[in-house]
Amino acid sequence: MLNAIRLLSFRRMLLCPFSAIFPLLSHSFFSQMDDINVLHHRCLLNLRRRIRDIGDGRPAQERYMRLQKDGDTLSYQGNSEEVGCYVAGHPLSKGNCYFEVTIVDTGVRGTIAVGLVPKFYRLDHQPGWLPYSVAYHADNGKLYNGNPVGQQFGPKCARGDRIGCGIHFENIKAGFTIVFFTKNGKEVGSLEVPISAEGLFPAVGMHSMGEEVKVDLQAEWFLEEDESMMMVDSHEDDWGRLFDVRVSGTLLEYVGKGKSIMDVGLAQARQPLTTRCHYYEVEIVDAGEKCYIALGLARRDYPRNRHPGWSRGSVAYHADDGKIFHGSGVGDAFGPRCFKGDIMGCGIMFPRDYILEGEGDIDDWDRLEVRPGHAGVQNVLYLNDDEEEDGEELEQGQEGRNVTVFFTRNGKLMGRREMRVPPGGLYPTVGMLSSGEKVKVDLHPLSG
Repeated sequence: MLNAIRLLSFRRMLLCPFSAIFPLLSHSFFSQMDDINVLHHRCLLNLRRRIRDIGDGRPAQERYMRLQKDGDTLSYQGNSEEVGCYVAGHPLSKGNCYFEVTIVDTGVRGTIAVGLVPKFYRLDHQPGWLPYSVAYHADNGKLYNGNPVGQQFGPKCARGDRIGCGIHFENIKAGFTIVFFTKNGKEVGSLEVPISAEGLFPAVGMHSMGEEVKVDLQAEWFLEEDESMMMVDSHEDDWGRLFDVRVSGTLLEYVGKGKSIMDVGLAQARQPLTTRCHYYEVEIVDAGEKCYIALGLARRDYPRNRHPGWSRGSVAYHADDGKIFHGSGVGDAFGPRCFKGDIMGCGIMFPRDYILEGEGDIDDWDRLEVRPGHAGVQNVLYLNDDEEEDGEELEQGQEGRNVTVFFTRNGKLMGRREMRVPPGGLYPTVGMLSSGEKVKVDLHPLSG
């Protein structure tokens, strides 16, 4: 009987509403659940605020070691045997794609590096030494791209120079982007590097006592669109062969390694000199490290890794030592050395009856006049018999007529050298061999 009563009571409980059975439990349980949901929501909001604050507060995540930071100034605090490195708190972005570092003091060795690194880069290594980092080093002008062995890249930097680094974000594709470096606002060069989802962070490295820099993480840089840059396309067509030389309008820039005599940068004009265009000039804009700049004339198939004048079928005046090289690696004393700002010229004295193959008939044989500013360059279009110099060594093994090649420096005649014209003519040829060298070329300085 007792069991029957218990069974009936249990059935009635099953038929009752849940809230009627557990009124207190239901109320407290759902109240606690609401409190947990509110707490969880608040935690998410706080976490979002922290992430946002970290993104906005630049000093929050910047890291540095063996460096003292005072505002935007960094100074080396090590013992000159250990690297000190700074990594910014934020990677470069489309809205902030460039930064600059001004060298306040080069210290003992000037071992200052500027570049981009991953977020958690080791602070005891110079930027550029480890994988996925790249940096321009001031002490030797080399570029370090994920390797402790650098490659020749640009000129050295000294006190007062500004080194800039940026990313061309419009060129990001398949995990790679274009990183470029500048010196004093002018682009030195660029390269393609891998980029992770976290991005690339501005970094500065130092390695000797007394080194000090000022960092501008908000710097801006705009490509100079001057007249020469606007004329890149038209002037690039003037050159038939370019090896390790970059063309920007009338400006030629050496971009080779510059480590050995085989690293010659060569620029050869598309057209040879003729009786109508018999002279051209080169202005040294930047002498670079060694001023290994040469201008002259060479045959059309001249070797790409040989300075003008070093091999058969060429003659050239070399700026670094003032010597003339005529088909030989050994030069002869010829004129003064040339430096930044000097204008070197090269031309041909043609015989009166000379017509280059393919030049066609020439009706106007009037002498060419020199433009203002070149008054010192005399008209030497025609070679007078009384001006021929005896004892000039003729180039052997070449077919063609004899002409006299002449060279000028700042509008004054330096000397002449007689040679035979190879098949196809003699082409204006410029050579460079050390980092930072830049010249401005005028292939048509004379008018008439």
